Amino acid sequence: MTEALTRPAEETATAGFRSFMAAFPAGVAIVTTIEPGGHPCGMTCTSLCSVTLRPPTILVCLRGSSPTLAAIVRRATFAVNLLHQAAEPAAALFASGAPDRFDRVRWSYSQDLGGPQLPDDAHATAHCSLRRAEPVGDHTVIFGEVFKIWQRAEPPQPLLYGQRRYAAWPGR
Repeated sequence: MTEALTRPAEETATAGFRSFMAAFPAGVAIVTTIEPGGHPCGMTCTSLCSVTLRPPTILVCLRGSSPTLAAIVRRATFAVNLLHQAAEPAAALFASGAPDRFDRVRWSYSQDLGGPQLPDDAHATAHCSLRRAEPVGDHTVIFGEVFKIWQRAEPPQPLLYGQRRYAAWPGR
């Protein structure tokens, strides 16, 4: 047997799994919404995937205890802001849980959007209606039907996260 197959299940499920996933770089997004009272919520996310073209649907995995997740479920709309290479400070800020994060970035919102848009830090934003929320372990998979997309005319390089560090997509 190999070493990986003889490790205790708990070790494999935590440190081993984290190490495995760190070797898989992913794009970085900030998922946002507005509380019914008008307070913005948001968090950094790398667990994002397209699901279907018709209707246009994405899935995002969020920590089950996240205030952002709770607000998305209450509001039933959210936005996924795809970050560009210069947005590493925003990614770190929204991953930190700092309560003043929206005071430290420029954002915009109107009633026809799914959540706050981050025009300085995002190269594209998808605004979504919540279609389903499925708890899986300590996270919840949310499915959003995209109803509006904003993209920069000349998008900069996307921001990636892998091997526990941020990097830009390689040059064109």
